[in-house]
Amino acid sequence: MNQYDLVVVGSGPAGRRAAIQAAKLGKKVLVIEQGKRVGGVSVHTGTIPSKTLRETALNLSGWRERGFYGRAYRVKQEISAEDLRRRLLITLDHEVEVLEHQFARNRVQHIRGKASFVNPTTMQVVKDDGEVIQVQGTSILLAVGTKPFRPDYIPFDGKTVIDSDELLEIEDLPRSMAVIGAGVIGIEYATIFSALDTQITLIDPKATMLDFIDKEIVEDFTYQLRDRNMKLHLGQKAEKVERTPDGKCEIKLDSGRIIHCEMVLFAAGRMGATDTLNLEAAGLEADNRGRLKVNPETFQTSVPNIYAAGDVVGFPSLASTSMEQGRVAARVAVGAIAKEPPKFFPYGIYAVPEISTCGLTEEEVKERGIAYECGIARFRETSRGHIMGLDSGLLKLIFSLKTRRLLGVHIVGEGATELVHIGQAVLNLKGTVEYFVENTFNYPTLAEAYKIAGLDAWNRMGEPVSK
Repeated sequence: MNQYDLVVVGSGPAGRRAAIQAAKLGKKVLVIEQGKRVGGVSVHTGTIPSKTLRETALNLSGWRERGFYGRAYRVKQEISAEDLRRRLLITLDHEVEVLEHQFARNRVQHIRGKASFVNPTTMQVVKDDGEVIQVQGTSILLAVGTKPFRPDYIPFDGKTVIDSDELLEIEDLPRSMAVIGAGVIGIEYATIFSALDTQITLIDPKATMLDFIDKEIVEDFTYQLRDRNMKLHLGQKAEKVERTPDGKCEIKLDSGRIIHCEMVLFAAGRMGATDTLNLEAAGLEADNRGRLKVNPETFQTSVPNIYAAGDVVGFPSLASTSMEQGRVAARVAVGAIAKEPPKFFPYGIYAVPEISTCGLTEEEVKERGIAYECGIARFRETSRGHIMGLDSGLLKLIFSLKTRRLLGVHIVGEGATELVHIGQAVLNLKGTVEYFVENTFNYPTLAEAYKIAGLDAWNRMGEPVSK
């Protein structure tokens, strides 16, 4: 039997970061991956593909230049599914190559196969060629990620009624699409295909969307979606989905509305990919969505030597946070010190337009009874915004009136996921409104919006009271 200090199941963001961290600490590490290539959901069906698809759609459609040249402007007149897939494959090949090189130079062993527990320290691996081996780990980290939730009442066929994994394999771009599920994944794909001029209908039983995002940002985002003729059926449940004789789809909502479209994307949630792990043999139990409960500081499960990290432990289910979870879990698992991470991390939604947020929302500030002031900047107020032809985009800063410290940064618009890191740094370093007012930003840049928003708040907050 093969003995390891750490056995990692899954090679996505959490798994690969954990494996490399443990290897750098001189430990013997094995990664088990059931997919054809390393990288997990993040590389092959999730984070990287969706962001590559987004960038390709914006480039080929000429979306970013339409502010200057009009809505009819196109870089490529006829965009096909193959155009999108070509760039995707190049990106994925590069990601896998980088990851395999990282494993090789850090002497991380990895095998392909399906893993399941024999007992809390032993895993059975069924390899592709049918060979069955057993491996033992002093510690075991489950970083198996998630898979699309596929309810029985949705007639998936892989062509006209699909889940988010199957979307990457479509043969033709639909003229119309209904997206069921207004969560992060549904909204990202809905807005990406809207940028490709597919008529989009977004359906969700909840009356609101993205409730963890500052309400003012969501309102601005929603206005932009409606402005480009996306149909939003929020607070309405899809009761029945059928394929019609002409090869199209019909969706019946509980409100009585009937939606017709060429394609249906079901993106209402994901399940932890734990059903094949034989968790019972290890003394573990997943919840009704296949997720595992862990100590949020150590990522240790109820079984002391077994850890879990990444999407399989639930919110926030980001590649960035999964990487950090994996690193912390690996350090704890091999007995190294793991420092507590900074309090605030950014959340990025790669929709069109992007949304990114860090810190407290205005609603959370109100709930805590904190006296506060907000500063707003619109991208069209910046010279860089004029140069880029932006007519939308909003940056919002929230400050404490008592301490003058930054409490939250919220952005919707071009480059939001990049811009948020300035606010993140100020938040974690406990900076005040004076940082934005007194510092010089490159000109012209979108980052200058921080100074505009800082001044907007400062004008109402007034000079600091000297002690």
